[in-house]
Amino acid sequence: MSKVFIPEGYHSCLSLYDTQKAISLIKRVFEDTLCGNLNLSRVSAPLFVEASTGLNDDLSGVERPVSFDVPDIGRDAQVVHSLAKWKRLALHRYGFRPGKGLYTDMNA
Repeated sequence: MSKVFIPEGYHSCLSLYDTQKAISLIKRVFEDTLCGNLNLSRVSAPLFVEASTGLNDDLSGVERPVSFDVPDIGRDAQVVHSLAKWKRLALHRYGFRPGKGLYTDMNA
């Protein structure tokens, strides 16, 4: 049984495309406000990490990441399923100091 309630006769006042633009605007305003209030900077996150780095956090210990070989570098890579360890390393690599932080979009 669905818990979604849509009033009878309801019609969106926005087209599908305008709804997407509105969502994008809300996301942008939210991110800008959050960054300003919490002193955060956005950084790009990887889609894949080298398996040998240990940066792909296994969360509860039972997840198995999607792995594949990268012949040109002779190593295995994994699809990222958690950025927890990667973000801690990124704070160091980007030179963030106490009182400053980062956020990223996870593309999974």
